[in-house]
Order: sequence, then structure tokens, then C-alpha cells
Amino acid sequence: MDLEARQVTTWEGYVDWRNKPALRGRHGGMLAASFVLVVEILENLAYLANASNLVLYLKQYMHMSPSKSANNVTNFMGTAFLLALLGGFLSDAFFTTYHVYLISALVEFLGLIVLTIQAREPSLKPPNCEQDTPCQEVNGGRAAMLFAGLYLVALGVGGIKGSLPAHGGEQFDETTPSGRKQRSTFFNYFVFCLSCGALIAVTFVVWIEDNKGWQWGFAISTISIFLSIPLFLAGSATYRNKTPSGSPLTTILKVLVAALLNSCTYRNSSSAVVNMASSPCNPHSGRRESEEETVKASTGTETPTEHLKFLNKAITNKPMYSSLECTVQQVEDVKVVLKVLPIFACTIILNCCLAQLSTFSVEQAATMNTKLGSLKVPPASLPVFPVVFIMILAPIYDHLIIPYARKATKSEMGITHLQRIGFGLILSIVAMAVAALVEIKRKRVAINSGLVDDATKPLPISFLWIAFQYLFLGSADLFTLAGLLEFFFSEAPIRMRSLATSLSWASLAMGYYLSSVIVSIVNSVTGNSSHRSWLSAANLNHYNLDRFYWLMCVLSALNFLHYLYWAIRYKYRGRGTTDE
Repeated sequence: MDLEARQVTTWEGYVDWRNKPALRGRHGGMLAASFVLVVEILENLAYLANASNLVLYLKQYMHMSPSKSANNVTNFMGTAFLLALLGGFLSDAFFTTYHVYLISALVEFLGLIVLTIQAREPSLKPPNCEQDTPCQEVNGGRAAMLFAGLYLVALGVGGIKGSLPAHGGEQFDETTPSGRKQRSTFFNYFVFCLSCGALIAVTFVVWIEDNKGWQWGFAISTISIFLSIPLFLAGSATYRNKTPSGSPLTTILKVLVAALLNSCTYRNSSSAVVNMASSPCNPHSGRRESEEETVKASTGTETPTEHLKFLNKAITNKPMYSSLECTVQQVEDVKVVLKVLPIFACTIILNCCLAQLSTFSVEQAATMNTKLGSLKVPPASLPVFPVVFIMILAPIYDHLIIPYARKATKSEMGITHLQRIGFGLILSIVAMAVAALVEIKRKRVAINSGLVDDATKPLPISFLWIAFQYLFLGSADLFTLAGLLEFFFSEAPIRMRSLATSLSWASLAMGYYLSSVIVSIVNSVTGNSSHRSWLSAANLNHYNLDRFYWLMCVLSALNFLHYLYWAIRYKYRGRGTTDE
């Protein structure tokens, strides 16, 4: 009787913060997820306060060139998001998402302390530019300190991004419709809370950095991430934490290797059977066990699906090596991972477009008139436009659009994850076209005003023109990021959810890295003896940035067609329906 009561009252596969079985009614639910949402505000505030304005810090205080500053920012942000895969892997394999968050927050806290000290002490920065001598770029020990601080922050951010969304998603009972709806609401509000932290970062903290000094901006970020730790711990009694189930990468590798080796074995066995069939001494001439029969015999009544059929060869009665023995469940889990990878790949170009908001768009705004009446707006505060729009749209989407869509489509999802992602990709195409048109207008103003060669004076054009590309790309980010987070979490096997959710951030990382690669390729291809490279000059007015944006628009359009090919053919796990 006690055993039956225990099975009813506990969450199977979940523990509390003391590593005891999590209890139904006490652990999990929206209350537990609410702590995650509030923590995300502080965490994103700490990260984005520096990332959004970092390109100007590197250019003005570390004396890097515009293109080098942009590449260093994209490399830093790309590394931070790519390390989310490490955070997700550790959460699935060895630790709970609860512990990975705490460790990662401490690492980011240490990195921000290093950056705060450097920003405060003049001796730790390159000397100020003299009128008669060129600026000296940061180097030696100062550069080592700068990059040590930045990449400690990147390591901490990666661990947090890889664990915190999955930790929140784990709090809901996905076996019930109400639990799945609450989980969908959580991911929508997760993006909303991302925006709340971003709003404070790109307004208040950026103003502090530009007017009171970067040491104060870094200090605010340091305090913010520090406060997130006790706040996260305050919800410990309510969390349910998925127990680690071993390395998901080991499972993936084992299935792939077993399928490859067994494929060779089947071919060799088939040849041997043919030879036996031609022998008169063979009492079983013409008989051999087919691959499908072997699979069925090894799995009993459970049989693998026909999708990605070549992986079914990983299931045999007697594998070549005992360590390569695979279950049907493991094979099916790997199939799901392989199915979502094309969707992941199709979002990289969109995030490459988003990378421009932290680099060239900020530098564009810095050349323009940034005054609103008597208020001078820092260029890095431009993301306030998409952030406010996301904060308005996210609740409307969750409370109005989704309920209406559920009634109209008579489905639980209403608007599918892949439809949301696709709409975000369309918005990225529009955003790049708008960005190119705005840059054409900005350069025309520079020519007509005679300020093409003078980068010290602001152009007589309002920086609000740049807000249009921010608005479209911010909207694309809302639809795509929220859709990706929930898509990967809900589609992935439970043993791999943290790692799969981290793919959303890894896509951002690939986008930032790809941005650096495309900038380098464009400069290499367009630069020759008779022409200046599109994105290489001391003055942004001499860049051919509009051509670069048109190139990104074309790449985004081709990427959308590629996405349609995979999205139309994708069948949701356990539903058997196709997203069209």
C-alpha cells in the first residue's frame, strides 16, 4: 500500500533540490516556473547591458577599428550562445538544470568583476588618444584581461542559457492538455522576460555607461547576476528537477556507429547466405532471416518506425560488441534528433541578420542625429523599439491570438511551432530589405550635407530611421526564438531535452559566427586594386553597407525556401500530422 501511494504522489524521474523524489502537488507548476521567469529578467539584464553596447566600448576605449570591434562582439556573443550546448549537455548527462544554473551564474559573476575592475582602473586600459599620435589598440596584458573577463562571462551565459529555459519547461506535466498549455505560456513569457531585462539594459544601463562611465555599467550587471542567485535559490522548495540519465551524445554516437557496423555485417551475411543457398549440402536452401525479422526478433512486440530506416540496423540480437547494443527507444530518440537538425540549420541565417543589430546598426545610428527633443539617446538603446514591441505582442499572442487559433483550427497547438518559425523567417527578409533602403537614404544625406569624410559630426537625419530594421528583426526574434524553444523542448526525447533546447541558442551562435565569416568573405571578394572593400574603411560613410544588406536579404529569401522544404515534410512527434 505504501508503495502504491508513493507511486501516485511522486513524479517519476524527478527529484527535489535535496535529491529526494519530487512530489505531485508540491513540486513543479507555474509557481516554480515563475521564479525562473523573474531570474531570467536579471540574467538577461546582466548580459545584454554589455553586449548591446560592447562594440562602442571596444572602439572608443580599447581603440579597435570598426570592423574588428564588430567581429570581436559577434565572436563573443557567438561563443556565449554556442556554450549553451555545453550547459545543456551537462544538464542532461551529469547534473540537474538546477545545479548547472547556479555554477554558471557564479562563473558569469566572476567575469563581470574582472571587466568592472578593468573599466575602473585607467592603467588597465590603453592610453587616451593624443592629437598628434595615432590611437594605440589594446594589447598585451590589458588585452588578456579584457578577453579573460569577456569569455568568463560567455562561459557563464552559455551555462545559463543551456539550463534555465529547460529548467522552467521541466516544471509542467506534459501528460495533460492543461500542462502542455501552461508550458506553451511559459515559453511565451520567457521571451517576454528576456525583453524586460533587455529594456532595462538598453535604456537605463546603456545611459549609465555612456554618461557616467563603463565601470558603473559593468557594476550594475555584476550586481544583477549576483541578485539572481538568491532569488533562484528562493524557489528551491518548489522545483522538480529531472534526474540526469547519462550522456545523450554517447547514445547518439552509439546508435550511428552500430547502424554503420551492422550495415556492413548485413551485407557480408547476405553474400554468405547466397553461397550457402547454392550448396546442395545446405538443408535450409533459400532461407535467410531478413533485416526486418531480425529487428522484430530483437525487440519483441516493439518495432522501430520506418522513418530514417537505415538507423534500424543498429538493433540486432547479437551486436559485434556488447557496448553497441541498442534499444528501439534509443534508435527512435536519435531519429528525433536527426529530424530537428534541418529546422535548426534553417534558422542560422536569421540569427546572422540579428547579429547586425549589435554591430553595424549601432555604428550606423552613431553617425546620425540621436536627439529626441532635448534628450540625447545612446545608439545602443535602439533595441528598445523591438523590445517594447515584443513586450506588447507576447501577452497579446498568448491570451488572444493563440486561443482564437485553437478555436479556429480545433487543435491544441493553434499555431504550430514551425508556422511561428516560418513567419519569423519571412520578417527577417523584410527587415534586411528595409535596412538596405534606410542605409541608401543615410548615405544620400551624408553626400548632400557634405559630411561624407567627416565622421565627427552627426548627420542631419534622425536615428529613428534605423528603428524600422530593429522593429522587423525584433518581431522575427519573438516568433522564431519562442517557437524554437518550445519546438525543441516538446519534440526532443526527455533524456535530451536540455541539449535540444540549447540548439535554439546554438543557432544564435552560428548566426554570429557566420556574420563574421560573411563580412570577411565580402571584404575578400569585393576588395581589389581598383575597388575598396564593401565593409572596410576608417569611415562608415565609405562602406557599401547597403549592398551587404541586400546580400543578406537574398540569402534570407533562399534560406526561407530551404526551410519550407523541410517544414512541409516534418511530422510532429506522436501526432502524425504535417505542419503546412
